[in-house]
Amino acid sequence: MIVFPNAKINIGLNITQRRPDGYHNLETIFYPLQIKDALEVIESNELSFQSSGIPIPGDSQHNLCLKAYHLIKQDFDVPPVGIHLHKHIPIGAGLGGGSADAAFFIKLLNNFFGLSLTTDAMMNYARQLGADCAFFINNQPVYAYNKGDQFEPVHLDLSGYELVLVMPPVHVSTAEAYAGIKPAPVQAQLKELIQQPITEWKAMIKNDFEAHIFKAHPAIANVKNALYEAGALYASMSGSGASIFGIFEKVPNLSALEITNQVFYSLFSSNQ
Repeated sequence: MIVFPNAKINIGLNITQRRPDGYHNLETIFYPLQIKDALEVIESNELSFQSSGIPIPGDSQHNLCLKAYHLIKQDFDVPPVGIHLHKHIPIGAGLGGGSADAAFFIKLLNNFFGLSLTTDAMMNYARQLGADCAFFINNQPVYAYNKGDQFEPVHLDLSGYELVLVMPPVHVSTAEAYAGIKPAPVQAQLKELIQQPITEWKAMIKNDFEAHIFKAHPAIANVKNALYEAGALYASMSGSGASIFGIFEKVPNLSALEITNQVFYSLFSSNQ
């Protein structure tokens, strides 16, 4: 059985409070993006994991798919499986690729073995693997809050727009991203701001990570500026970076961008 986990972007990201447990409260909008990995599970005599495509750093035995398997194995007598992940979603991009793989793996196991898990049950498993993992169970636009693991649905449809995603050759670690953050309450919640016309977003919707990450990595800031110069209605870093996306009213002339030596994805349209 094979599934195709997709990425997400963050539209706005406000870090509102440091929590006693060391995490941060935040608010953001998660929006699914159709850049996809491929994830396959087959029957096997022993549990195994292998990957292809973009190299995945670190020990493969710590992959979130395997962690998801062991979580479910605690409650269900599922037999071993062979897992193959073909990685296409950029890593370290703020696109949630690893979280998507884990969430889709939970859904895949549920169907593969007929576990009859409810949506809430699958989301509870996913929350144990990462703050944004649970988003990919329903995989619909949401206003996310608390650690980014509690959701409210939002009406947001970008299918009438064109979207360009750029992945600069820069790595931003989560530790680096949070090191420059000063939490602060918001004046207006993103779930309200997101209902304003996209032409107004530039002045109202921000990503709190950008200020200090742009200082440390000017190449990322240059991408955002290039997208605005190309006519983007709104451009932003996704999550803690390093990817930058731009929303356009019509297909932009990508050859005019001064970023042609960087990895970019033209998503015409954003819901394809």
